[in-house]
Amino acid sequence: MTAFEIANIKQFMNSLLLTDTFDIFLLEKANLVVSNTVDIDGRYNPAFFEGTEEKPSYEFTPWEEIRPLIVSLIKGKSTPISFKFALILKPEYVKGALKDALTDEGANLIKALVLNVKYENDRLLLVTGTSFNTFVMDKSIDAAWDSSMKGFLIKHEFEI
Repeated sequence: MTAFEIANIKQFMNSLLLTDTFDIFLLEKANLVVSNTVDIDGRYNPAFFEGTEEKPSYEFTPWEEIRPLIVSLIKGKSTPISFKFALILKPEYVKGALKDALTDEGANLIKALVLNVKYENDRLLLVTGTSFNTFVMDKSIDAAWDSSMKGFLIKHEFEI
């Protein structure tokens, strides 16, 4: 787990909300404190899709689908008081993100690669996390995810 403080908040927020930069993620949950407090559970409701041919591809909502709603909740003249997003890397990107650190055995242990985005008191922090299906002593996958996220942030020219 590594925390990255974003120096240029406006640049980061433009990328997060107005581009496809973070479309490799799913939204697990969101909490926005604006004029009201809004909590979003990103997990799809299976009952909603009963009797239809449309079935979600993931357990959680892709960022590109939920992003317009988040934008509509945040946009306005006032900056949000705070927000928190728990994002999960889409499963098809896990192997690439972990590159050489991932063995076949390790791949079976990973439940999710998480990126928590937290804005509060004019500070924006990104915190990486790894969720496993079982207890794991080896921290090499955690370190690989931290390194991968740092590379992602540098590639997209976010000041950390």
